[in-house]
Amino acid sequence: MMVCPNCKHNNMAGAMFCAECGAQLLGKDALTTQNISTEQFASSLPKNTQDVYQSFDGQGAWGSIHLLDTGQVLPLSVRNEFTLGRISEGQPIMPDIDLSPYQAYAGGVSRLHAIIKRDGNRILFMDLGSANGSYINGKRLQPNAEQYINHGDIIALGKLKMQVLVKNG
Repeated sequence: MMVCPNCKHNNMAGAMFCAECGAQLLGKDALTTQNISTEQFASSLPKNTQDVYQSFDGQGAWGSIHLLDTGQVLPLSVRNEFTLGRISEGQPIMPDIDLSPYQAYAGGVSRLHAIIKRDGNRILFMDLGSANGSYINGKRLQPNAEQYINHGDIIALGKLKMQVLVKNG
């Protein structure tokens, strides 16, 4: 047990701050910063990293989703179908594209909100019966009904707006 020098509360061994008053339990000299050398990692990287890692410009993607609030671009590649939604802690539901980092909960995005998929040269979008609905260019979609979308269309999952960008060819 560690006794807090400020309030005399007994804290668990190894605690850095008092659970009762928040005071620092370890002396200032007990915590040190270490410099970690990255030289060993740099030498183990492949010489041509462009061949190993896919760049964020969506190279090789058939399309992408441009989040209008943040400017983030999420490439759609490898697969022909993606579920869109948000991860919720303690829930087994996992969308292919997690929009949680982009304020999806505040924007009204459901855990499994919609599907976007490529069908030949055409792109289909379907709302999965979400609580706050989906919109294409301001028009609300019927749940569980596929809708064709085009390059540049604005999709809203609840209040979260994004633009669909499709590569030609």
